[in-house]
Amino acid sequence: MDEKQRRPVARDTQQWWQAPGLDQSVLNRSKRRRRQWLLLVVSVIFSSLLLYRSYTHLRRRVSLHFTHGNAIKVMTNYPRKAVPLEAHIMSKCPDAKDCLHDLVLPAMQRVQDKVDFKLSYIGSASSVDDSVECKHGPMECLGNMIELCAADLYPDPKIYLGFTMCLTREYERIPQRTLIEDCALEHGIDFGKLNGCISRDDAYAAGLLKNSVRRSADAGVEISCTIRLNNQVRCVRDAGQWKDCPGGSSLEDLVHDVEELYNKL
Repeated sequence: MDEKQRRPVARDTQQWWQAPGLDQSVLNRSKRRRRQWLLLVVSVIFSSLLLYRSYTHLRRRVSLHFTHGNAIKVMTNYPRKAVPLEAHIMSKCPDAKDCLHDLVLPAMQRVQDKVDFKLSYIGSASSVDDSVECKHGPMECLGNMIELCAADLYPDPKIYLGFTMCLTREYERIPQRTLIEDCALEHGIDFGKLNGCISRDDAYAAGLLKNSVRRSADAGVEISCTIRLNNQVRCVRDAGQWKDCPGGSSLEDLVHDVEELYNKL
């Protein structure tokens, strides 16, 4: 009896695996599962490609660099919102010393992230060649070129403006080598690069000076030191006095005006 009972079970099992209808339904379910998995894989690959393209596009628009404080700063290709602030000076001018020390540098310490700062120079540019005449003589022209080269090599105002202020404190000594070397060392400027800019065979530094002098002339500026805010004369330091300062000549007055203009951008 035991053997007879076991044989039908074996026969029934064989018939179940060989049943054509059931075999086809299993096959159909398997095909559906494979199609579903295939669609899922394709979807994942497509989404990954889209994410990768977005990431590479973002990397082209955004670059990361380290500031001197080892903090990460994000720089984008989009224009930065900023108020134009410009100081027009002569390197061997005592009024430039007072102007930078009393107003420009303290203001920059408070609003440097809100302004587009530029330092320009005053002189008389030749219409024939690259020559420029400076009020305090050829040594002032050389001092102007040294300061312009510093700004060209190190465009961060914290560096080149600090270097210029360092020279201007002892403007009578400009352009003595020891003064230049000491101020360059103090503000992290490579003296060799600075000297290379001044002595280039293509008169690069002279071209920087001529362009700067023309910029001041085009703005109608003739007095050192003239501060312009938002492309308008904001204050003038002349003969040891502040004048033509409609909004006031104090640090708080200048900072207030910068912040007011910035909030309107």
